[in-house]
Amino acid sequence: MQGDASAPTLRPPGPSAPIQRTRKRVLFVCIGNSCRSQMAEGFARAYGGDILVAASAGLSPAAIVQPLTKQVLAERNVRIDDQFPKGLEILTREKFDVIVNMSGQKLPLAPGARVRDWIVRDPIGEQEPVYKAVAEQIEALVMRLILELRSSTL
Repeated sequence: MQGDASAPTLRPPGPSAPIQRTRKRVLFVCIGNSCRSQMAEGFARAYGGDILVAASAGLSPAAIVQPLTKQVLAERNVRIDDQFPKGLEILTREKFDVIVNMSGQKLPLAPGARVRDWIVRDPIGEQEPVYKAVAEQIEALVMRLILELRSSTL
């Protein structure tokens, strides 16, 4: 029957609609929020913006983001020019799903957040090769976290 409105329309299989996920809020914490947590925030924003919202803070925020931090990330095509050191008061203003602790210290409780401890050398006061090694380690850890978030194992 031609023109039968009740006949199903057959369509060739196509790509399925993208899965809509709620982006996880991730806070990276170190001592001064001048090196490690800034690196992690930069990598997370550059590589995982589809799955997470990144922020960073320090237990005792420094006055500036270390120039070598910015330089080493810029060499990896990650710009953090708009980032600046912040303190843990961010925990009173925002809710986080994951807190990554690189400070080596115990953090205040953040209700509902999973805390991950990453052991990463603090490059403050060190030479450029140390900053590069730390950036490489943090980049790998951030990529692993992003993959976990994408596969919903976190």
